[in-house]
Amino acid sequence: MKTLKGNNIYIRALEPNDLEFIYAIENDQSIWEVSNTNTPYSRFLVKQYLENAHQDIYEAKQLRLAICQDQDFPAIGLIDLFDFDPRNNRAGVGIVIQKNENRNQNVGSEALELLIEYAFYNLNLHQLYANIGTENVASTALFTKFGFEMIGIKKDWTLHQGYYKDEAMYQLINTKF
Repeated sequence: MKTLKGNNIYIRALEPNDLEFIYAIENDQSIWEVSNTNTPYSRFLVKQYLENAHQDIYEAKQLRLAICQDQDFPAIGLIDLFDFDPRNNRAGVGIVIQKNENRNQNVGSEALELLIEYAFYNLNLHQLYANIGTENVASTALFTKFGFEMIGIKKDWTLHQGYYKDEAMYQLINTKF
């Protein structure tokens, strides 16, 4: 069985010292469009979230993991399983890499590969899905690289800066485990 460690990165559970990192991610207005966020988060709310981050995925219906590059432990991104549905063995996947210098370094690819293996092997999920704005070329390339297939377009799905945008749904069926 593979662990949550790749060649260049590892993904780990959230820690209390991730507060400032998560606070910065959640309040980064440039990614609110993809995270469906409308209002800022306080440090108090993020601290409460971290205090409950120990909950099992079956209880919380989500799993958020920090993406790290080295043994120093600081996070450079987050990868999530959300809307976990144990009855139908599926979950959504979301990923964010915080800084541009960490993007296009295969960090997202390695993290997604580790999460797919974990979801299919350890959680016995049958399928994963991702909702990606049709204009988001980088995310589309990342998910299709791992076999996610577009199964439909949600027309005028998200409102951003006064314009409605389409969102595509991508799905990966577990055929290996």
